[in-house]
Amino acid sequence: MRDITHKQITLRTAKAIGILFCSPATIELIKNNQLPKGNLFDVARAAGFVGAKATPQLLPHCHPVTIDGMDLHFDFLDKHDHVEYFDEAVFKRTGIVITGEAKSIGRTGIEMEMLTAVSVAALEIYDMLKPVDRNLEIGHIKLLEKRGGKSDRDRFIKGDPFCAILVCSDSTAAGEREDKSGKLIQETLEGLKVLVKDFKVVADDIESIQHQVMKWVNDDIPFVFITGGTGLGPNDVTTEALKEIISREVPGIAEAMRSYGQMRTPLAMLSRSVAGTINDTLIISLPGSVAGVRESLEAVLPAVFHAASMIKGEGH
Repeated sequence: MRDITHKQITLRTAKAIGILFCSPATIELIKNNQLPKGNLFDVARAAGFVGAKATPQLLPHCHPVTIDGMDLHFDFLDKHDHVEYFDEAVFKRTGIVITGEAKSIGRTGIEMEMLTAVSVAALEIYDMLKPVDRNLEIGHIKLLEKRGGKSDRDRFIKGDPFCAILVCSDSTAAGEREDKSGKLIQETLEGLKVLVKDFKVVADDIESIQHQVMKWVNDDIPFVFITGGTGLGPNDVTTEALKEIISREVPGIAEAMRSYGQMRTPLAMLSRSVAGTINDTLIISLPGSVAGVRESLEAVLPAVFHAASMIKGEGH
């Protein structure tokens, strides 16, 4: 199964739809409650719920997810109500439209559970109607909408965001050690279509760090990502350097990174990463290790880019 440990725990939603085609005479039997197997929709709804819960057992690559909310609705096919979902040819027939919505807070989406629920509900209706209708057909099962995870990236990243990256390290600045953390930041951001306008390496020195950050602030760089100098070593001064010049701290960013990292290593609590704004620039400091950088970025990207509109007073 695919590794999803790097994914953020977020609210995931999905909406799906499908049709069970049947004859007009069968529709009348349903409306008049004259089916030989009794109540139709309550049983179909229950079957759909069971199908959703069994999805990981039916589809080998599906991870088990917590279904925090789900509902199924049944309507008779009607052009006025369903024209936005189906082509014109569909409305030349009669049938039952099954619509479902689900919510889950987790690392992966709930769309397969929702599609399975609609499919199983349709099969249950098929089973209950087959004694009275020999021309049943299931079709047009599809996902209408999903939210959460990658689906929300466009909502957070607007326009053409750009940034700068600063590596704080005595040994890297002296040419004694190859930088890997800064390059990882660059690769990750470019993967999100974020332009890296500048990339610098400075020693673990408060004045050098502050000078470079303020230069980018004055150049109207909206995002600055810094790696290194957030630990407990005697030369780790990035936190002190930033706290002296940051106008408004944004503690939630650092809290999110530490919380995410703590689920993976108990050492995450030792990070002193900070984040905050200077004028219209958001500065985010990350740990110096490759693993720390990767996990911290996983925790806050792409949501941090939403800060650009907030800083300018545009709200959410």
